[in-house]
Amino acid sequence: MRRRVISDAAGNDWLIRYFGPPEATERNGVAERKQSSTRSKTSEPSGPLAAYHRKRDFPRTPEPAGAPPTPRPDGPRRFVVQRHRARRLHYDLRFEIDGVLVSWAVPRGPTLDPKARRMAVHVEDHPVEYLDFEGVIPAGQYGGGDVIVWDMGTWEPHGTDDPAAAVAAGELHAEVLGDKLRGRLVLIRRAGGQEEGKEQWLLLHKRDRYAVEGWNPEDHPHSVLSGRTNEQVKADPDRVWRSDLPAARASVSTRAATAHPAAKPAEPDVQGPSDEELATLDALGAGGTWDVFGQRLRLTNLDKVMFPARPGYPAVTKRGLVGYAARIAPTILPYLSGRALNMHRYPNGAQANGFWHKQLPAHAPDWLTRWDNPDADRGETSTYLVVDSPAALVWAANFGALEWHAWTSPIEAPHCPSYALVDLDPGTATSWEDLLTLARLHRTALDHLGVLARPKITGRRGIQIWIPVAPGTGFDETRSWVEQLSRAVGAVVPELVSWKWEVRDRGGHARLDYTQNAVNKTLVAPYSPRAAAGAPVSVPIDWEELDDPALRPDGITIREVFDRLATRGDPFRPLLAGGPALPPLS
Repeated sequence: MRRRVISDAAGNDWLIRYFGPPEATERNGVAERKQSSTRSKTSEPSGPLAAYHRKRDFPRTPEPAGAPPTPRPDGPRRFVVQRHRARRLHYDLRFEIDGVLVSWAVPRGPTLDPKARRMAVHVEDHPVEYLDFEGVIPAGQYGGGDVIVWDMGTWEPHGTDDPAAAVAAGELHAEVLGDKLRGRLVLIRRAGGQEEGKEQWLLLHKRDRYAVEGWNPEDHPHSVLSGRTNEQVKADPDRVWRSDLPAARASVSTRAATAHPAAKPAEPDVQGPSDEELATLDALGAGGTWDVFGQRLRLTNLDKVMFPARPGYPAVTKRGLVGYAARIAPTILPYLSGRALNMHRYPNGAQANGFWHKQLPAHAPDWLTRWDNPDADRGETSTYLVVDSPAALVWAANFGALEWHAWTSPIEAPHCPSYALVDLDPGTATSWEDLLTLARLHRTALDHLGVLARPKITGRRGIQIWIPVAPGTGFDETRSWVEQLSRAVGAVVPELVSWKWEVRDRGGHARLDYTQNAVNKTLVAPYSPRAAAGAPVSVPIDWEELDDPALRPDGITIREVFDRLATRGDPFRPLLAGGPALPPLS
């Protein structure tokens, strides 16, 4: 094991204990992977994508190699500009030439302004499969960040019929016809200009009929493919770039793929209740029937307080809980569908004692999906509810289930989890800042390892980290891996952590609980309410939110969730595409 100082974006210097290569290097406050010295010694890459291949350590971290470059015999040449928020915001300008995308990184972006002179850094050629990529490159992968197709179209070289030779000579004139960019762009190599060993070029727009003085690309932030911004793609990407797949299949739909093929996510066209249906719910008395999601649901005790008030937040009745369940269903269903549900019931509200209810009662309606656990012993839960429809979640809420805890493994493969889980469980003496320190250390370690993961506030006092794993991974593997990771993190700040099992033996310290990685062990589902005053919710967050002074573990309630989803989207959506095998830690 090695110990090294790594700084995070907040400027804190931490000692991270990690296991063997790849080594970490400190650059701009982010732990980045240094290319492993164990690169395959088979053969040196060659051809137009040689530089692209040399930048990637395929034996260590498989990345798309791209199909062999094949120039198209006919048809117009294509170009694309991708707005890419990686270490630094930049625009990737790519021209299709001889079967590859010849590429420049333009920090301030291309423009129609004939007075503007833009620096452009000539980077390695990319495979043509990148032409329409829009989505999220996971953290730790080369170029990790969110990408939109800012502009695309066709182009023709001006003054030459050999654009590759023009690039080699240091001057390319391109007549572009895109949605945003039109007219002649000129790229000129600067004599002696280098940035990080790469050629610096000058990019300008000729003063032609398409020129517009003062034109700023940042005034036009939307994708020409999806109409979305980078922030919207980051929050809820339709696609994630899977570097463990061939380039032609590396752009994976998060709505069509799941972490395990046996899981059954909600269909993308699932809609929430209409305004009319919500008005009907509001108009019901203390009970009645509610026709919603194609089912007639009998609702009871709608005026009963289920979440008592807290300062600044009024009490929430069962009517409010049922309405929340109906509205959040399209967002939460991908995390519940195809999985057994453990219900934490509080029939008399969070102000009274609750209990776990796992066995689906005999009086449950026939239309509910249920799962009979073939491994159940005598006296154990045999039949579970499976929430695979919005109406099923509304039924559970009316049943008094204030908290929804789905299994991390699907019912078709109950011994193979979809996620590895890190549960940061604070002790009685653990401050919120202490817990954030532990979460940030895990962030740095996971970023160094190149592992896709997302944090989630619990709605109570803790933070959890979810890590998608490859299909077929067992609980023994996830538990062992998380234990190694968390013990390495805990060794950095031993004064904050206890490994004792019993709470009374921990001296008030936090526990980094890896034991939740076991069959029928559950963590509260994303967007589930918590049984506490004010109706807090367990909400996925972005990593950078760990540095937000306003963040609190119970600071988002059922009242704020929908405004948050509208502005930030769902940070957990990239996890639904699954993950590669967990990297070795020793």
